[in-house]
Amino acid sequence: MDARPASPVQPNLDAAGWARFIWRQLTSMRTALVLLLLLAVAAIPGSLVPQRSADPNGVVQFEQSNPDLFPVLDALQVFDTYTSVWFSSIYLLLFVSLIGCIIPRTQHHAKALRARPPATPARLDRLVGHTERRASVDVETALAEARTLLRKQRFRVERYGDSLSAERGYLRETGNLVFHMALVGILATIGLAGGFGYNGQRVIVQGQTFTNQLTSYDSFSPGRFFDETRLDPFSIRLDEFEAVYDAVFDAETMTVRPIPLDFTASVTVVENGAARAETVKVNEPLPLGATNAYLLGNGFAPWITVFDAEGTAVFSQPVPFLPQDANLTSLGVVKVPDGLDEQLGMIGFFYPSAVALDSGALSSVFPEPDNPVLTLNAFEGDLGLDEGVPRNAYSLNTDDLDQITGGDTGVDSIVLQLGESAELPDGRGSVEFTSLPRFVSLDIHHDPTQAGVLISSLLVLAGLLTSLFVPRRRLWVVATADGDEVRLQYAGLARGDDAGLERAVGELADRHVEALTHHDRATTR
Repeated sequence: MDARPASPVQPNLDAAGWARFIWRQLTSMRTALVLLLLLAVAAIPGSLVPQRSADPNGVVQFEQSNPDLFPVLDALQVFDTYTSVWFSSIYLLLFVSLIGCIIPRTQHHAKALRARPPATPARLDRLVGHTERRASVDVETALAEARTLLRKQRFRVERYGDSLSAERGYLRETGNLVFHMALVGILATIGLAGGFGYNGQRVIVQGQTFTNQLTSYDSFSPGRFFDETRLDPFSIRLDEFEAVYDAVFDAETMTVRPIPLDFTASVTVVENGAARAETVKVNEPLPLGATNAYLLGNGFAPWITVFDAEGTAVFSQPVPFLPQDANLTSLGVVKVPDGLDEQLGMIGFFYPSAVALDSGALSSVFPEPDNPVLTLNAFEGDLGLDEGVPRNAYSLNTDDLDQITGGDTGVDSIVLQLGESAELPDGRGSVEFTSLPRFVSLDIHHDPTQAGVLISSLLVLAGLLTSLFVPRRRLWVVATADGDEVRLQYAGLARGDDAGLERAVGELADRHVEALTHHDRATTR
């Protein structure tokens, strides 16, 4: 006969039973901690790769540098980490889990606050810090003095027969609840108030003005509840940009390496009908009402003028060139849609401090315009600007264009120093490097979550410190008549770790006996 005990039989759960089981698992504190850890891990990709909401140009550059990896990461929504399906799922599950943990604990805590301290145990000698004393007073006097001492220490005191039961430290659980409620507050603030925010980028060339309206942005990422009418009315004009570098000689490469020290954009802001001068620096944003303007990058915007065969200017404007290295070697695209026999496109490189290498190629050795040189390769044909489809201003698709300078054309690339001009082949016209303004890239960021997150974060810190440093403890005092004296017993019990409990019991006993001694002497007199 098999003597092995039968395995326990699990109950068959219906749909309601499974729902209760899943809810209890989801709302357990262990699940909340796991989800909090998962949320921290899920946020890591947002700091490793550029995000469309904050750095769309960085996403474009990542795609160009990693054409094989980009589609995989894009399908996984890595470039939209904080709005991705998987991040939002963890976020919402954590939100629900915390609320499910907090509500029953808050109800239990509210009942505990109204409840009487527990009755005195029968065997105090089994508890922490148990000690005995004797005093020449009656039981009532002993208990009255003990009550006074305990209340001075902010204990809730209840009498049970010839004993006192005292309890304090509910503030510890209150702090714990405040901590978790503040976490919910942070999640709710980011999830709800964050939907009213927006983030946009704009390149502003020296002398140009940016007006805070939707059509003025180069790229714009609104929150899910964004309303265009909520854009703060202001404008920013870039007056001057100053970059300060230090030159460090690298003995290994025998070259001078630039070290950026400071970037300062001097701007004129018009807000509420009043103009004022301001500066924007790295990590020193410009406050504009409830919006901040951050300095992201800078570079050069060579002013390029294109003339037709008769010498009439058909294109004349600054063109931002995007920096490619620390010495601000920059890449730019010029598109001339009208005024010539065919549309003209040019891909160019700008070298602020140009030097010729042994190979004949140009390179920039410093980010300041000590010897500015502009090189251009020209193409003609249909630029695709008349198709009604938005085109990237910083790229030129040359597949359907005819190259007319550089490459295999047999015609040298156009090389211009500041103020010089060069003829286009076959009498098409000419190109002039007119002037050299600078540009800055600004990030306009409206974040209505800052106040809520700050308040919730302070509450998180306050609740955590309270839950860590406020002990939850119970003390008991038992007075038993023994002839002309009274026998006093003291003991304590802690909720959790409390290294100071035994000392607290001893101090209570000593102070109690001292108070009874003074009382006895005063009575004798």
